Amino acid sequence: MKATRCAIPDLVLLEPRVFGDERGFFFESFNQRKFAELTGSDLPFVQDNHSRSSKGVLRGLHYQIQQAQGKLVRVTIGEVYDVAVDLRRSSPTFGQSVGVHLSAENHQQFWIPPGFAHGFVVLSDSADFLYKTTDYWAPQHERCLAWNDAKLAIAWPLSTPPLVSAKDLLGSSLDQAEVFA
Repeated sequence: MKATRCAIPDLVLLEPRVFGDERGFFFESFNQRKFAELTGSDLPFVQDNHSRSSKGVLRGLHYQIQQAQGKLVRVTIGEVYDVAVDLRRSSPTFGQSVGVHLSAENHQQFWIPPGFAHGFVVLSDSADFLYKTTDYWAPQHERCLAWNDAKLAIAWPLSTPPLVSAKDLLGSSLDQAEVFA
């Protein structure tokens, strides 16, 4: 597995070795020892989630202010543009974001440690999005950062307005969001 540190070094793009032939392909999608070696994180994963979304759906930017979740995300069908925003006030990259293309074809995974907001937009007709989390979902601690906050200046690859949930439309601006110490 190959690991690439992003512009925010705590964010890591992981690319597995894929073995393919005329029958199809095989790759190891997760190995705890290798993951810890490549990311420096030994947090255990406690929950796996799977969502399916249609083209143009934008989910996020979500985080939990308590029971903060690290997320290892990937796409098994389709393609998304995936974004992580640093919400750690003490970080030199506070308020900055990284966006990556994840797809069934590139098999890449994106490690987003606790302290980041996370979201994605679907670029293909539909996408199956899988992610492992380091803490359980806690709706009472869930928060949403506005996906279109001008201060974040995220370059979402959109040609039309995205489909956003009513809850996500109420996301806070970075200036008004609860953030991590």
